[in-house]
Amino acid sequence: MKFFLFFLLFFSISNAQNKYFDNYACSECHEKIYQEYQNSAHSKNYFNNELHRKIADKVDTKKYECAICHMPMADNLKDLVNGKARPDKNNKTHTDAISCYFCHTIAYVKKAHKYNINTKAKQAENFKPTLYGRLSNPDDSDKHSSVKNPIYEQKVCMGCHSHKLNDNNVTIFRAMDNKQNSKKCIECHMPKIKGGAEKMDKKTRGKHSSHKFLGIHDKKFRATGLDINISNTTNSITIELTNKMAHPLIIQPSRVKYLEVKVIRDRKEIWKNYKKEPKEDKKAFFEYRFYDKNKKRIIIPANAYSKDENNLNAYQSKKLEYKNIELKKNDIIKATMFVRFAKKDCLRVVNLEDEKFKKNYILKEVSKQIK
Repeated sequence: MKFFLFFLLFFSISNAQNKYFDNYACSECHEKIYQEYQNSAHSKNYFNNELHRKIADKVDTKKYECAICHMPMADNLKDLVNGKARPDKNNKTHTDAISCYFCHTIAYVKKAHKYNINTKAKQAENFKPTLYGRLSNPDDSDKHSSVKNPIYEQKVCMGCHSHKLNDNNVTIFRAMDNKQNSKKCIECHMPKIKGGAEKMDKKTRGKHSSHKFLGIHDKKFRATGLDINISNTTNSITIELTNKMAHPLIIQPSRVKYLEVKVIRDRKEIWKNYKKEPKEDKKAFFEYRFYDKNKKRIIIPANAYSKDENNLNAYQSKKLEYKNIELKKNDIIKATMFVRFAKKDCLRVVNLEDEKFKKNYILKEVSKQIK
């Protein structure tokens, strides 16, 4: 049975089409969408995503199993996963990352236990390929035909963004539960914006789905996913956090989000919820924690045997209470949620040069002055 599923995976996802259209080829007709895509997380590949590359190499320097989702159009995907080949910066099917061609040739998404499987459309020999999307009555071109496929309304994100279990049956990534589909993903991360899908906009549609795939790296966007409410008595503070997103607050094992609460009096900080490190306040430090066979903490989750987490599930609220604080009139209570794209524990395992992985970024900040 295991062999059958393994065979099905490669038959489905690596059955390369006769002709591959690289990302740049799409810009001829879809100039605006191409520009959006170039600044998106989907454009990040093994070579220009330092965190991903170094963690993947830490897991295995021979096999590149991450290619299934991070290099899905590779013309030698099976060899990459088996360890018979390595990523090649001169191969466009490698450097195009999660390419336009890949996403728009997914015919079906099969739900599976370990991770979902993207079934690719087959291209008949000597015929131009068919690209799928959400548009009704889409335009064809000399490069490809176009068809509206119902999976692009509700399933297309589920192939890679649903869940991932390691070989020990430990969930190391989950963005959706079993009842969810891609509708909310598309609504939030691909909102309709001005401009037709094609450069000429022959059918004057006037709008298209943004291909920036807005996410946590966008300052304005990341602030929309969380509400912070502050209440207090004369000697206590209550912070209520509400996750407004359709997925958990933490979905990436390398990331951490933490709450910093301060009391400021006469422009001086008189109290904070931790002394040196944010993780001192365990209830306000949101992360995945992985363990080996001996219950010892490990950072790279690929070989974990168990895990626990402090998290906020989709639409969940949580109250954090801090007592025995002497508060006075005109004191300012400031609550700030920060995010790190690589938590400090991660930096002890992989050496990262990119400064963005060493900084704390504000997710959201709220203040209240005591009356």
